[in-house]
Amino acid sequence: MGIDNRDWSMFLLPYEQSVEELKVKFKTMRSELKKREEYAPIEFVTGRVKKISSILNKAKRLNVPMDQLESGIEDIAGIRIMCQFVEDIRRVAEYIRNRKDLKVLYEKDYITNYKESGYRSFHMIIEYPVQTALGQKIVLAEIQIRTLAMNFWATIEHSLSYKYRESLPDNIRKRLTKAGEAASILDNEMSSIREDILEAQMQFEEDSNVTTQVLSLIHQLYFYHLVNEAIGFQDRFNDIWQRHDMDEMKLLLDEVKQLITLTKKGQNPDEI
Repeated sequence: MGIDNRDWSMFLLPYEQSVEELKVKFKTMRSELKKREEYAPIEFVTGRVKKISSILNKAKRLNVPMDQLESGIEDIAGIRIMCQFVEDIRRVAEYIRNRKDLKVLYEKDYITNYKESGYRSFHMIIEYPVQTALGQKIVLAEIQIRTLAMNFWATIEHSLSYKYRESLPDNIRKRLTKAGEAASILDNEMSSIREDILEAQMQFEEDSNVTTQVLSLIHQLYFYHLVNEAIGFQDRFNDIWQRHDMDEMKLLLDEVKQLITLTKKGQNPDEI
């Protein structure tokens, strides 16, 4: 395979643009789902463009001619979506299938049919239309959806494969396989207590929002020159916070809201 003298920075430009756009879109999807349902199946999103050396190595391994890199190597642009639970992976994949701004070409389910090495992940190969200065260009990209445990294992395996040039010693290969099984057991255990975990996370989120609102509104009282009231509420907040009594914290929030509402209407709270 001969290496041509192309301008690699220009060649990679639409892939870089695609990665940045897709990251923003999936992060926006996460925010929207969180607002709608108080829980987002997406934990976080990352992306990367394959290094030139990796592109050349893969082209050599797959026997892809240099003039066919755009169609022969599907993961020059890569997006990785991390989920808390295995169940979330299918749900995220379905959201992606239903999108109108990309086209899913095919999928590779390495969760149901995990690799012998222990690798588990869900891959989707997509076509993504990116708008360049010279017009629209269709770019191939790979979306990997996996749990945090799957990602930890894959990251370690990738580093070791690079170190040993993909010829892992048998003892390391066996230990990686065991580690992959352990990661799968961890995911299964997390799924078995999924409802408890989600309930705890949503309760934490709610408590955090109430606390933030109370502090913000107490601070607003100073702008209405209600200094004594603000100091009194702050003292009560400190006491409630120490006891972690969230029911009382919600009552405090209602009181501060009422005071601000009455003040905006120009009424004296003592006369109500």
